[in-house]
Amino acid sequence: QVQLVESGGGLVQAGGSLRLSCAASRSISRLNAMSWYRQAPGKQRELVTRITSGGATNYADSVKGRFTISRDNAKNTVYLQMNSLKAEDTAVYYCNAVERVITSFVNYWGQGTQVTVSS
Repeated sequence: QVQLVESGGGLVQAGGSLRLSCAASRSISRLNAMSWYRQAPGKQRELVTRITSGGATNYADSVKGRFTISRDNAKNTVYLQMNSLKAEDTAVYYCNAVERVITSFVNYWGQGTQVTVSS
């Protein structure tokens, strides 16, 4: 089991920046991947960005060049640096961790943190 706790959300003006944090209850170094998802009102949850245990990253086209994911294994924390925020980035942001258990993969989710970008 892994508990994930997000923090850092809030209200920011368009063009501003926020940094989200996701603190895990145990070591993240052996987790297969950690990701940030978001869900806007009336929309499906979507993948924003992912970082693998090897450090490979991928981003949704809508955030490329503006968002950066990083991980600090010593602190068991993953970060999402969000720059040049737009109104359409408004959503609840969720941290996700994937762990391989024998032959299957288990997903863990945080409770989410609200990001609101005012235009």
